[in-house]
Amino acid sequence: MTKQSNAESNEQTLDQGIQTATLAGGCFWCIESAFNSLKGIINATSGYMGGQVENPTYEDICTGTSGHAEVVQVQFDSQIISYQEILEIFFSLHNPTQLNRQGNDIGTQYRSEIFSHDQSQQTIALAIIEAMTQAQYFDQPIVTKVSPVEIFYSGEAYHQGYVENNPGNPYCQAVVSPKLAKFRQTFVAKLK
Repeated sequence: MTKQSNAESNEQTLDQGIQTATLAGGCFWCIESAFNSLKGIINATSGYMGGQVENPTYEDICTGTSGHAEVVQVQFDSQIISYQEILEIFFSLHNPTQLNRQGNDIGTQYRSEIFSHDQSQQTIALAIIEAMTQAQYFDQPIVTKVSPVEIFYSGEAYHQGYVENNPGNPYCQAVVSPKLAKFRQTFVAKLK
C-alpha cells in the first residue's frame, strides 16, 4: 500500500462527484438540449447504445434493425445534481408509457430505457419507476426498461447540439421547442 499526497487525495474526492447517466427516451435532440442547459451537467452527448452492430451510423439506427436506441450520455456533478434528479427530469422529457415510440417517432430506436452504470443507479431507477407506478403518475403503465450499460457510440458531429444549431428545422420547431419550453418552465431553478 502506498501513501497518497494530499493533492492526490483531494483530486480523487473531486473525481468521485463526477458520474455518468445514459438515457434513451425517443429522439435524442430534445433530451440532450435539455440536460445541457442544467446546472451540474458537465456534458450531454447524443449517441447510440443497446444494439448488436459495432460502430453504428445514424442510418443504421434509423432502420430499426441495429437494435440500438438513441441515447444521451450525461456526465454530471453529483454534488450539484443527483442521479435521482436526473431521472426525474428524464421522465418529464418523454412519455415512458409508449412502447418503442415517442409520438410519431416509431421504432425500437425510440424506446424508453435507462442504462445503469452500477448497482446503485439500477436500484434508484427501479425505485423511481415503482414509486411512479404506485402513485399512478401516468395514465398507462410505464414501459421503461432498466438495463446494464453497454458500449456507448457517440452520434455523428452534426447531432451534437442539434437543436441549438438548427432552430429553423421543422421537427425542432414542431416537436422539440414545445417540449423544451415546458421543461424550462418546470425546472427554471435548475437552469444554468
